[in-house]
Amino acid sequence: MSELSRPKKVVVLGSTGSIGESSLKVARDLPGRMTLIGLAANSSVASLAAQINEFGITQGCLYDPIGLDRLRSGVPSGVTLHSGEAGLIELATLPEADLVLIAIVGVAGLRPALAAIEAGKDIAVASKEILVMAGEAVMTAARKKGVKVLPVDSEHNAIFQCLEGHDSRSVSRLILTASGGPFRQLPAAELPDVTVERALKHPTWEMGRKITIDSATLFNKGLEMIEARWLFDIEMRRVDVIVHPQSIVHSMVEFIDGSILAQLSTTDMCFPIQYAVTWPERVANTLPPLDLAQLARLDFEVPRWDDFPALRLAKEAGETGGTLPAVLNAANEVAVSAFLERHLSFPGIWDTVAETMSRHRSLSQPGLDDIIEADLWARRTAKELI
Repeated sequence: MSELSRPKKVVVLGSTGSIGESSLKVARDLPGRMTLIGLAANSSVASLAAQINEFGITQGCLYDPIGLDRLRSGVPSGVTLHSGEAGLIELATLPEADLVLIAIVGVAGLRPALAAIEAGKDIAVASKEILVMAGEAVMTAARKKGVKVLPVDSEHNAIFQCLEGHDSRSVSRLILTASGGPFRQLPAAELPDVTVERALKHPTWEMGRKITIDSATLFNKGLEMIEARWLFDIEMRRVDVIVHPQSIVHSMVEFIDGSILAQLSTTDMCFPIQYAVTWPERVANTLPPLDLAQLARLDFEVPRWDDFPALRLAKEAGETGGTLPAVLNAANEVAVSAFLERHLSFPGIWDTVAETMSRHRSLSQPGLDDIIEADLWARRTAKELI
């Protein structure tokens, strides 16, 4: 068996979330190419236990130690269980692992990602925060260790595919596509009346609550702009966004000769996850192919930059760099949580992030501790504002 075609031994951090569940679907679909060896979850004891039992996992981690005894009683005695950040790092550095897929929301995935890189593991990144907060540090460490940082977000995975074989100097623009969310055509005057229930009804994707709200505000796309800047070593001025309601064109690359390459597929996160696992090969699967004739049309629109200021705020953070992207990310998390708890209006999410950013003195070339401190400062500040 060639090195390429042998099963990849994969650790999934965040296995009970939506991306984690899709990763397990890929493992079921491609048993000869993907072998799960470690799974970690935040606090979902029953779901993690079921996954460990189904896949015969010998290394598991429950981030919240409170449920560790319950988890231990639900899995075979031979399973080694860990908890906390130290447990995530333990799984991320398993000697036998080929790939660590990081699907943890928030800052919790940052140290495990860096630990995996330091241990010489390729990482597949589904957690935007890792590259938004510490993109320069992560990509510098990956280059130093000679490991790959493979994107799992559908947009970045699409760009990754379109860029293969092309030098970044030949790129005119990276064009991230956005569905526009549920309020793409809602008059600006009605945005203050948006309810939690309406904001959680995404027109295309089935996602977690936080990322669904981010899609509605367009902060999801703003974070992806910063992520793309670091992943592909492209300045922010060459990162653009276009609204594409059908979510079939997952993103595009425009080259200096005027040519545009795009990646299309049905809206299923299993596609980018599979490509991250099997790269550089393509492998047949049971996922439904795209029927262009049935689609009939693909629409594109300019984003409403003034009505949805998340894009402008993200561009500012990405261009400034330093600790400002971490501040934007943390303030947004706090604001989204407050909106979901009905303590903040929908436009209040943008207002809270903007005001938190305006109060921050960004530190250039920060270390990891500086980034963590900026994250904590932004959370405190945003909560005070709310």
